[in-house]
Amino acid sequence: MDMLESGCDDTDMRRTVLFAPSILGADPLNVGGAVDSLSGRFDWLHLDVMDGRFVQNISFGPAMVEALRKRYRDAFLDVHLMVDRLDVLLPAFVSAGASQITIHAEVEPQLLHSRLTRLRQAGVRAGVALAPPTPVEQVRFVLDVVDVVLLMSVTPGFGGQTLIGSVLEKERDLVRLRAVENYNYLTEMDGGINRDSLASVVAAGCDAVVMGSAVFNSPDPARYLEESRIIAKEALVDARC
Repeated sequence: MDMLESGCDDTDMRRTVLFAPSILGADPLNVGGAVDSLSGRFDWLHLDVMDGRFVQNISFGPAMVEALRKRYRDAFLDVHLMVDRLDVLLPAFVSAGASQITIHAEVEPQLLHSRLTRLRQAGVRAGVALAPPTPVEQVRFVLDVVDVVLLMSVTPGFGGQTLIGSVLEKERDLVRLRAVENYNYLTEMDGGINRDSLASVVAAGCDAVVMGSAVFNSPDPARYLEESRIIAKEALVDARC
């Protein structure tokens, strides 16, 4: 029986869900060991950078990116900047070796388009992030110059929170908008994602899933990622059938 006969939709046949474990959930005294425990079974390494101003928490800076780049030369370093001082910090993270840098739409929105454009000119993939209250409409004017749109599915600033379910509708909106306008961005979701919530995130259309404490607090992080991939594949089948 083919897809049409079964009543299934083949829209998602070629979709692959990327997994981006966040080192914010790793032991801060053993980040290298935590990354090694993944046994290379990640697609991106996600770094949540916080400055104590845009969000209350403080995490790490360009030195962490530089250290990871030296140790894991071929890794895709996905840097999410939850910071205010983009004029100072953007060049520092580009120089440190970030593969992709995502900045928040809420920080100096009048400079958002030019900053994203300059990131791409510097050879770095550019992303825009939206906090839970920020509507998709607020970033419509930059969707043609971004490589990824990151949706925060928790309040920015701390790990270990529960996913805010209403963000899934924003994910569906972004997927529909991409199809209608022929944009090329990926969608990414960050916050409160674990094996219980993963299927709903994938079914909503998410391309890249950030998982922090769920992965690194598990007894076997590499196995957790592998089992999560199975859940994602099953969710894709269910979403098109």
